[in-house]
Amino acid sequence: MTKKADNDIIEVHDVTVTYNKKPVLWGIDLHLPKGALIGVIGPNGAGKSTLIKSIMGLVPLSSGAVKLFNQPLEKVRKKVSYVPQRESVDWDFPASALDVVLMGRFGKLGLFKRPRKADKEVAMNSLRKVGMEGFAHRQISQLSGGQQQRVFLARALAQEAELYFMDEPFAGVDAATEKAIIALLREMSDKGKTVVVVHHDLQTAQSYFDWVVLLNMRLIASGPIEETFKPELLQQTYGGKLTLLAEVGELLQKEEFPSREKDNE
Repeated sequence: MTKKADNDIIEVHDVTVTYNKKPVLWGIDLHLPKGALIGVIGPNGAGKSTLIKSIMGLVPLSSGAVKLFNQPLEKVRKKVSYVPQRESVDWDFPASALDVVLMGRFGKLGLFKRPRKADKEVAMNSLRKVGMEGFAHRQISQLSGGQQQRVFLARALAQEAELYFMDEPFAGVDAATEKAIIALLREMSDKGKTVVVVHHDLQTAQSYFDWVVLLNMRLIASGPIEETFKPELLQQTYGGKLTLLAEVGELLQKEEFPSREKDNE
């Protein structure tokens, strides 16, 4: 269990989640700090997506409790943004990229209120940040997978939230999109936003994140990357799946874990 600190933005207390009476997460105790870029890492079936969905109230808890900003989720929902896995979205829905990004403004507008000029400016600026301004009026079904992911990220930016949850944002995107996304996430973190990312690639994890949660149904470790991204803890997380650990290569063998460099410091 990680110890509570004054700057914690997420508190998870003894959370257990079951599907069809089988535990998917078991007794999770977790505290995560404000302003960190956090990776949630573990093998397939470890409960990574379930963890962020349980924190956001998208799946019911069998036991335990969650606090965000030291309050129940219901009181701070407008401060929280969620980018789901791309496969879970109906991309045939008839909407332009700009329409999708404007959906991120609904929390500030309220239901049935039309977007104002200022909302459209925020939406276009969000598209600009992800390099999609020129596709504002393109139907989302006509976009590539990487472009769709950028649009979803722009929608999250348009919410102007304080806490972001992203479920595998790099899945199925090209290298240029991945580079653009991680640069944007670092910029958000540098500005004090907290970003929690479900991630599966061990090779990039040590250079992308400054805090890591290692998960395999139970919490294995949670802490700064230099304390948690260790061979023995990864071994506990992945068990006998040593081929996965081999991907990390010499970084693990030498225990050299370069801390991520913040831009423009």
